[in-house]
Amino acid sequence: MLTKSKHKKRAQFLSQVRKIHRKMGALLFILFVFVSVSGLLLGWKKHSGGRILPKSHIGTSTHLEDWLPLDVLHKNACKALHDSVSVDLRLDLERIDVRKDKGMVKFVFLDHFWGVQIDGATGELLHIERRNHDFIENIHDGSILDYLFDTKGEYLKLIYTSIMGLALLTFTLSGFWLWYGPKHLRSTSRRHRRLKNKK
Repeated sequence: MLTKSKHKKRAQFLSQVRKIHRKMGALLFILFVFVSVSGLLLGWKKHSGGRILPKSHIGTSTHLEDWLPLDVLHKNACKALHDSVSVDLRLDLERIDVRKDKGMVKFVFLDHFWGVQIDGATGELLHIERRNHDFIENIHDGSILDYLFDTKGEYLKLIYTSIMGLALLTFTLSGFWLWYGPKHLRSTSRRHRRLKNKK
């Protein structure tokens, strides 16, 4: 009688796990698609032929003593961005990547997904890049929400990553139990029947 009661409780628990697994999958289906597709694209970014991750262009000199001052290179990058893309783009910088080994400085702008590569020695424009990998990365980690709603402190990203992390953990645990639970129940039932038949 006790064994039957335990068996029934385990079957009910398995049913609850199945419901949680199914409902969570339905609720977060779209987010899981975004995370998986963006993760796949980020994994392939270096092998995309420049479509996702822009190629780094080569400048004329790798010797820093030959380079122009950084403020001159910055002005050239800003001018190139306004002349080639749009005068309406803001020029606040997210970061400056100094690529000494390539003789190039990359200026990455904060409020849009554009970057400019400038020859460190001549100040000439090497390349204007659409930073698709930054956009994809922002989708992948939820930063796109803070970007769209202009929130400071990345609170929406924190909420997003917490939800997705907990959902993935719940999916993993419930998925394991949906695989293991029925096997365990069948094994317990067979053992119970054998013991009953021996009696």
